[in-house]
Amino acid sequence: MNADPETHGGSAPEPNDSGAQPSDTYVSTLPGFLGTIDTLIARIEAVMLAVGVLLMAANTVANVVGRFIFQNSLFFSEELNRILIILITFAGISYAARQGRHIRMSAIYDALPPKPRKGLMIVIALVTAVFMLGLCYYSFNFIVTQAGRGRVLPSLQIPIWVTLVWVPFGFFMTGLQYLLTAIKNMLSRDIHLSTAVLEGYDNDEMEI
Repeated sequence: MNADPETHGGSAPEPNDSGAQPSDTYVSTLPGFLGTIDTLIARIEAVMLAVGVLLMAANTVANVVGRFIFQNSLFFSEELNRILIILITFAGISYAARQGRHIRMSAIYDALPPKPRKGLMIVIALVTAVFMLGLCYYSFNFIVTQAGRGRVLPSLQIPIWVTLVWVPFGFFMTGLQYLLTAIKNMLSRDIHLSTAVLEGYDNDEMEI
């Protein structure tokens, strides 16, 4: 199937083997303001994941060095890694949505011809976006509740709610990503698993 001009034309980088564009050179194929939002989310994901992984590695190495060389481990290491795991996890769900890597139950979807399959993909993306934004709302309320209790981490002595701010933020970015995926499918003749990933089926009959 011939690709849309807005999907593979212009200055957008070439996709990799999975159909996704590299996150460090990501340029959205969505038009106008939507493309700006999509690119901004991609950059935020990249920064969060890179910072989280690097800090976790540095913290773990420093803790091992302190324990076996100086006989004194970092007292805050476990709590810091716990915070970073939350950061990486909830930045990762948005990144996985962009790469089309979330687990999908696709038995019915696979059996459909291209046009109904595309309609179902739009519905799936919209419903998932609603659930993600709903989880963002409930997780935000949970953080407000935790803030009201005034509990702090034993070692770092920072409020517990501060360590959880990545949860609603990650759900919010994931919800936006699925919403943009639905819009991408509405604007394009191809079927997209995400804004950056084309479906892997042969969609030649879509041109009929």
